[in-house]
Amino acid sequence: MATYAATITGTGSAFPAGIVTNQDIVEKLAASGIETSDQWIRERSGIRERRMAAPGNAEEHNSSLGLAASRAALEMAGKKPEDIDLIAYATCTPDTVIPSTSCWLQHKLGAVNAWAMDLNAACSGFLYCLSIADQFIQTGQVKTALVIGAEVLSSIINWSDRSSCILFGDAAGAVVVERAEADTPHRILSATLRSDGNLWELLHIPCGGSRYPATADIIRDHLNKIHMNGREVFKIAVRTLTSFAKQTLKKHKIAPEELDWFIPHQANIRIIEAVAERLSIPMEKVLVNIERFGNTSSATIPTVLDEAVRAGKIQKGQTVLMDAFGSGLTFGALLLRW
Repeated sequence: MATYAATITGTGSAFPAGIVTNQDIVEKLAASGIETSDQWIRERSGIRERRMAAPGNAEEHNSSLGLAASRAALEMAGKKPEDIDLIAYATCTPDTVIPSTSCWLQHKLGAVNAWAMDLNAACSGFLYCLSIADQFIQTGQVKTALVIGAEVLSSIINWSDRSSCILFGDAAGAVVVERAEADTPHRILSATLRSDGNLWELLHIPCGGSRYPATADIIRDHLNKIHMNGREVFKIAVRTLTSFAKQTLKKHKIAPEELDWFIPHQANIRIIEAVAERLSIPMEKVLVNIERFGNTSSATIPTVLDEAVRAGKIQKGQTVLMDAFGSGLTFGALLLRW
């Protein structure tokens, strides 16, 4: 039995100021000879608009968005930066390769007593980091953790690929996780996490890392941007989101219909609807913000969570299931009682 339990006491989110509508995308692609339409985008993704950081704007760097989200979460939790023992930062679009974005955040926030780490599991990253914080808190090594999921995906969008460039946006979400008594009902209950590197080619950036450093040719051919097999990703996403949700609920003998809220990764509204149907969860219990923000990778789940908490939808004692998949491929589901 764990020595302690981990409970979320604060949430926060932040978005760039710039709103990019579907019509903006249509016009941008038209300039390159690529045809699309607002209707085509909405029917296939459920997205109407997304936020994108302004290049060169220091207030909209990844760590700056993470900073704003973290400050909001700390304020809700009644905590100060010096109270933080651990910063776990999920991102696949870091400010810099080194130092880590978590260290940039620590510097900006003034969290002088924390140790900081980045984790790249793409869209599953927030759940991976939340699970790590949970484990450190349960064993007594950490009292207060700050967990962030933040992305500036506009920096890696492949504007030559109509099927993927319409999906992504920029955002940051954060939660404060604190130590509680082991028998508290308000806690992270469990997580189910997995990866399958054999499926790497379905969603990846071919070049730009140490294996194939960026060159003029690579940049010209968009090989330092996202490449995705959308059809295959869709099928695997539906299957794995459903499977991991069921596995996690089964651990606690909770039927899907007993859930109060379901927060899936906001990749595509069609994926979300298909998973909800397979789980027999009515859409009224599914929390979404994809229409307004698009797919923000590791930031999707914490931003949806923050909106729901601040709107008063999520109430004390309610059970919430979070469910994600991402490049890697990575998968995970996490169950908590608020």
